[in-house]
Amino acid sequence: MKTKILSVLYFLVGITYMVLQYNPVSLPETVVKALIIPLLITILWVNHRQESTRMYWLMFIALLFSWAGDVALEFTGRHELMFVAGLVCFLLTHVLYFTVFSITPGRNLSQKKLMYYALPVLIYGAVLLFYLYHDLGEMRMPVIVYTVVILAMLIAAINRIEKVSRISYYLVLFGAILFVLSDSLIAINKFSHPFQGSSIVIMSTYIAGQFLIVMGYMKQHREDFA
Repeated sequence: MKTKILSVLYFLVGITYMVLQYNPVSLPETVVKALIIPLLITILWVNHRQESTRMYWLMFIALLFSWAGDVALEFTGRHELMFVAGLVCFLLTHVLYFTVFSITPGRNLSQKKLMYYALPVLIYGAVLLFYLYHDLGEMRMPVIVYTVVILAMLIAAINRIEKVSRISYYLVLFGAILFVLSDSLIAINKFSHPFQGSSIVIMSTYIAGQFLIVMGYMKQHREDFA
């Protein structure tokens, strides 16, 4: 019951933030955005089980970095360095997610099978970087590094297929895909071709992606939620 209530609140706060983005007063928008990830952290906390301590803390810290990245990006308009700070925070989030997915107990895919599954991911990354390359300027190397990390995170999510239940696998996989899509749209909107409604699309994929990753992680440890 607690998880259901918190989940509803999570999405309501996310929707409220997206509505407030069209408000000329920025303070309410910033405050509401800072509440999104803490609700997800609370969902993770109320469903914690003692036997999953190491992975739990990695997930917990990943969400803390996500929260810091959200806050940093809210101040990008005031100082460009805040975008870099947000980029670093989300980079660390993806590194931690990659670690959690990689250390999930169970059998890894064979190298041949993993490469087969990873090929569309690698093609996507190559196309994205080719599209952005000439517009990145001095941010070229950081964006390349970031792209490599998010693709590695997604491939690690794919590699869970023989380690966890179907529901846990697909929740995390679709969450990781949405997270990668959200980050890709941020890069396209900022560096190459700003598009109308970008904030709605970016935040909706981000909010849904983070939620699915956390729910999928919890499903690999328990079927019943608090």
